[in-house]
Amino acid sequence: MDHIQLQIKDVVKFLPEEEILRQAPQAVACNQALHDGSRAGSDFLGWVGLPSSITDEELREIEDTAAVLRTRCEVVVVVGIGGSYLGARAVIDALSDSFDWLQKPAERKNPVILYAGNNISEDYLHELMSYLDDRPFGIINISKSGTTTEPALAFRLLKDLLESKVGKEEARQRIVAVTDAARGALRTLANSEGYKTFVIPDNVGGRYSVLTPVGLLPIAVAGIHIRKLVEGALEIEKAAGPTTAFDYNLPAIYAVIRNELYKRGKKIEILVNYHPKLHFLAEWWKQLFGESEGKENMGIFPAAVDFTTDLHSMGQWIQEGERTIFETVLSIRQPNKKVVIPQDDRDLDGLNYLEGKRVDEVNKMAELGTRIAHVDGGVPNLLIELPELNEKYIGQLIYFFEKACGISGYLLGINPFNQPGVEAYKKNMFALLEKPGYEEASKAIKARL
Repeated sequence: MDHIQLQIKDVVKFLPEEEILRQAPQAVACNQALHDGSRAGSDFLGWVGLPSSITDEELREIEDTAAVLRTRCEVVVVVGIGGSYLGARAVIDALSDSFDWLQKPAERKNPVILYAGNNISEDYLHELMSYLDDRPFGIINISKSGTTTEPALAFRLLKDLLESKVGKEEARQRIVAVTDAARGALRTLANSEGYKTFVIPDNVGGRYSVLTPVGLLPIAVAGIHIRKLVEGALEIEKAAGPTTAFDYNLPAIYAVIRNELYKRGKKIEILVNYHPKLHFLAEWWKQLFGESEGKENMGIFPAAVDFTTDLHSMGQWIQEGERTIFETVLSIRQPNKKVVIPQDDRDLDGLNYLEGKRVDEVNKMAELGTRIAHVDGGVPNLLIELPELNEKYIGQLIYFFEKACGISGYLLGINPFNQPGVEAYKKNMFALLEKPGYEEASKAIKARL
């Protein structure tokens, strides 16, 4: 098996196969619209052909810049929020050694990658700056405008700290800006300071930007093979193209199933993993589908759980709670490492029956047993299987979800590439902070309080 696989046998008892096939023409039309730009949001479809359009020169420039940061820095802070950091973190967490960052610098394989600009916690920023204070660090600042509050605030603080430690000239060599090609505060600053820059394409929204420098640069700094990641995505781009029949188009099948379950009252989709390295892949997926489909009072609510951990907290609700949910399970067929369970003479824990088995075999039986229990409990289950956890298959999974999300949004009848609702909290926050230009809004909101 050279591709990720989608299994639907634990769905068809809830959703007959003929009902899925009945939606094939609509799904094919939605997929075609992603390629010909004939529906809403057509100005944000640059991601569709991204894997096949990335050039060797572009990849080499990213790799060369990553090499500079890797040479100069023990720590690199990725400054961004939403799609400006979630995709990178999803890949980095999935493919990095879980404990490499705890090693001494001389023993560490790669720079420590930390994140800022995704919250406004004063404690977090203070602790981050204290950690960085006596370590050589660099910054990748990712922002289309350079004025989004969370990353702009974090960058101002970190830039000031870096310049105070190494001087402006050296700081310029350790700061990379990923921003608009010509406009915005960050572009202006980068040009005036002489930062190395990469462009966020105008036609690629943040949550679809993993395979642009937004994601690829931090991923490369973390020591991950970005060419293999892109190659994996390219394989699904080809396999789910505009001429692919519905029966062979995995993103289209997934999109149809989730929409048909939604029509039948399944309002919540839970992305399940049995591998802690996939936690932030689920966080990225939540943004991808939540921001794309949650509008016009519609859309499946995307949730996520880490099993078996969350079986001891959320397992009861999933098994016997309100039947408004379905699960999409991410399964890794073959682990990268091997751990065998030893024999114990006293057997006080009663685990000698597992002697000689690999830990992954226990994990797989927990996975299978849980799927059977949840299906028996009335929860439809889809299964997405990755042959192993590596760049190629993570690249495939990223593009699979992106393509499925676009098709799913069109099936739902909304524009999956805008996000008008995210501005509401910003307007209130600016009014409460008395930002210039918000004087009337400030008076109005304070009157309400």
